[in-house]
Amino acid sequence: MTMGDSLLAWNAPSGRSVSDALEARLGQPVVDRSVSGASYLYPLPISGSLGLRIERQFVAGHWDWVVLNGGGNDLWLGCGCGACTRQLERVISADGASGAIPSLVSRLRAAGTRVAYVGYLRTPGFRSPVEGCVAIGNALEGRIAALAQSDPGVFFISNADLVPEGDRSFHDNDLLHPSPKGSAAIAARLAAVIQCARCVAASEARAPLQAIKRLRQLSWLGHPWSCPVRFAHHLGCTGPTCMLSRDSSSVHVTTLRKDLVGRTRVRYG
Repeated sequence: MTMGDSLLAWNAPSGRSVSDALEARLGQPVVDRSVSGASYLYPLPISGSLGLRIERQFVAGHWDWVVLNGGGNDLWLGCGCGACTRQLERVISADGASGAIPSLVSRLRAAGTRVAYVGYLRTPGFRSPVEGCVAIGNALEGRIAALAQSDPGVFFISNADLVPEGDRSFHDNDLLHPSPKGSAAIAARLAAVIQCARCVAASEARAPLQAIKRLRQLSWLGHPWSCPVRFAHHLGCTGPTCMLSRDSSSVHVTTLRKDLVGRTRVRYG
């Protein structure tokens, strides 16, 4: 299930939203509950219950994963990305332990689901309506990353490096929302995270007593065909997307993409 704002909801009418692309990549149904304009601190009860308040988008069920985003509208519309210290604290504290986002994530985790939190796109170097939000947006995502560090079932996927400088093709004409290409690229990162985490979980289930360090955080490092997982010990994991192997004192993570010839190996010491 996906929950959040227009980053996820955009392109849904044409069937090319992040959720649509993620469903195609995973080969499993994805329920899209995201709503354009949604925020965490939305004050009105009726329209909030219809999804403009992000926490109200949740529907109880047996969800393996919830893909979540949001917070941008709280800062842009809530305080103009200017004097936002108090607003940011209400959304998420500096240590990632309290606020609207950690509260919702805790609720989702208590329901037994893993959470993949998606960061926002950055502009390609052209002026956009949210150009003044870069600093506060970076602060928001730094706090969300801290939240992910504290829970092995929460994953932060940054998109800060997704858009090349000068490339407008990842954005819609407003330079604010993702184009279909941008939505597909976000979904590709999400799918890699989910598939690699599943692979790791399967390995742990096969050998739960072996000394593998539990997955603490999986954050994207900007390699579109790599799965940046760090481990202290080798257990062995193979699958259609993720293969883990140990080489000397380093861990190698190899991921495969159908549209690439051969394989790309990324080393994490």
